[in-house]
Amino acid sequence: MRRWATALAALALVLTGGGAASTAAAAQTTACETGWGSMAKAAPGSLAMTGSLTDVRTGRHDCYDRMVFDVPGMTTSDPALYWVQYVPGFAHPPSQTGIPVAGGAVIEIEFTAPVDDAQYHVGLADPLPGLDFSGYRTFRDAKFGGHYDGGTHIGLGVRARLPFRVLVLPDRLVVDVAHSW
Repeated sequence: MRRWATALAALALVLTGGGAASTAAAAQTTACETGWGSMAKAAPGSLAMTGSLTDVRTGRHDCYDRMVFDVPGMTTSDPALYWVQYVPGFAHPPSQTGIPVAGGAVIEIEFTAPVDDAQYHVGLADPLPGLDFSGYRTFRDAKFGGHYDGGTHIGLGVRARLPFRVLVLPDRLVVDVAHSW
């Protein structure tokens, strides 16, 4: 009889404590915007190169993974032209030589800013230097597709075809890929 009473008391404590904990956890859950879509995104901009790519970095956020392209001199009033879209396969534009990119889907990122070879050393088809996608929910791989006609080409491997957005900020181009729909 005493065992039953102890078991019931423990069960009641777990249920009431668990209920409060799950309510608190639900209140802390971040509401994620899902209206970005997965269609191609492009922006008219300057064909004149205002800067060169000096670095690529990434970050993890509650709702998305972020890739930032540092292009000193890029402005929000006259950004570099960009095209960001899902592609069936990634390739070096002039030769159409395929470049394998790991992931369930590949986003091609192109923008009119050359690579500053003095600050950012990367070769054709190489993984982007300094990036480690361990622990990322969406990003899987990133490869350099070269530069052609003043544009830089990047292949970003992601877990699946997910919504993404593109932001032009002072001195940088940003690509965010959502963790889910």
